[in-house]
Amino acid sequence: MSGLTHVDDGGRARMVDVSGKDETVRTASARGFLTCKPETLKQVRAGTAPKGAVVHTAEIAGIMAAKRTADLVPLCHPLPLGKVQVAIELDDGLPGFAVVAEVRTRAATGVEMEALTAVSVACLTLFDMLKAIDRTMSIGGIEVISKTGGKSGDWERK
Repeated sequence: MSGLTHVDDGGRARMVDVSGKDETVRTASARGFLTCKPETLKQVRAGTAPKGAVVHTAEIAGIMAAKRTADLVPLCHPLPLGKVQVAIELDDGLPGFAVVAEVRTRAATGVEMEALTAVSVACLTLFDMLKAIDRTMSIGGIEVISKTGGKSGDWERK
């Protein structure tokens, strides 16, 4: 079991000790998609969705979720987030919504989980706010698209 980072020699779960690591500026970006009927996009564009400001509400929900990641994901370190930005674009080509989150911190561990959480909750909020008019919606494609900082260095999805 000693080769597993989140399990001690006795097989018990543990949070990895990052106290010896250098604090550096770290960023992560993630994306995801919510697909829906073209008519759903029309209602959102027209501002006639029954629950109101769908995109703005989902962006705020994503920001709030990033700040609560350590409460949601077991063994995840609570981090001082310096920046969380969630941007949602209506995409006729899907059709649906493209969601991107960017998170920044100065810490001893990265913020990939915070970026993924922001995208996930933003997509869930879109779904919740639109389910009354479109039950065919689907959430998918949630992935980290880039990260910077830390010992492993920078990385970008090709």
